[in-house]
Amino acid sequence: MATYQELLAQKQALEAQIEEARASELASVIEQIRELMMRYELSQDDIAHRRRRPAAVASASAEKRPLPPKYMDPKTGKTWSGRGRTPTWLGKRPERFLISQE
Repeated sequence: MATYQELLAQKQALEAQIEEARASELASVIEQIRELMMRYELSQDDIAHRRRRPAAVASASAEKRPLPPKYMDPKTGKTWSGRGRTPTWLGKRPERFLISQE
């Protein structure tokens, strides 16, 4: 089994190899990025501004208004819009509790 000092030396050697590999690959990666930017006529501003969410996603999460009620319990005055869990007071004939749409 390797000693602590040997393992530290191996770690330092690996870190040096990692840094060397990164430095050698970095130049080709930067060149690829430059080629893509030229091909698609992108500027640094284009790339910086693309990090925001698209407008379609932002508008989908806009504030939702509650739906108007479709059913009302005449005894308690409770209402239900027709969405979500069905209230027990509706029973088997919900048409009895429909609110007239005038």
